[in-house]
Amino acid sequence: MDAIHAQLPLVFETRNASSFETLVAGDNELAVGIARQCAQLQGEKQILLWAESGFGKSHILQACCQLAASHDRTVCYLPAKEILNVDAHALEGLEQLDLICIDDVDAMMGDDRWERALFDLINRCREQGACLILSATLAPEQWPVNLPDLRSRLQWGPVFQLKPLSDEKKIIALQLRANQRGLVLPDNVAQYLLTHFPRDLFTLFERLDELDKASLAMQRRLTIPFIKSVF
Repeated sequence: MDAIHAQLPLVFETRNASSFETLVAGDNELAVGIARQCAQLQGEKQILLWAESGFGKSHILQACCQLAASHDRTVCYLPAKEILNVDAHALEGLEQLDLICIDDVDAMMGDDRWERALFDLINRCREQGACLILSATLAPEQWPVNLPDLRSRLQWGPVFQLKPLSDEKKIIALQLRANQRGLVLPDNVAQYLLTHFPRDLFTLFERLDELDKASLAMQRRLTIPFIKSVF
């Protein structure tokens, strides 16, 4: 595993904020529940989640890695878009782990090297009993797959389209994220963020991270005037 780790720097690390404790499932309770079972090495051995950016796919995958690692399982989290410039042979041997999470797996489609490497990894995971959780930004039928049978293998397990959170659920998610950082995010301030910034959770969390740093530096509470001064 040392050679693989050297080829894929940092991709085995997950963000501390992306745990099940800060995850708001909304209408995705079934998908999140099955993913959580998989992270505990129970139930399904392969799952695919797909949705547009900002729907929480990365959060779910990283939460699964954190949960599995907390039970002394061997795990890895691979953001496909960030590893395409390394050798596709980097996927070799990953089936020895308990849990492999590959984010934005559809980014590998159309590249013969990565399609073959992924095809072989899925087969080896099934043989070894390793758990595989995948995410994509497009529905499987929209992927530009070249390798015969790869599309069907990527759908060997349940496939879920994630649904967007309501505004109320987004506010809860923001407040959980803020609370984890020791911040208090009042309802009216969270609503201001929803109203004045892009509404996908990825962007909202980025804005909250910036506010966290500014709040710490300036020793200010999260208020609407403070947000206006920062942005």
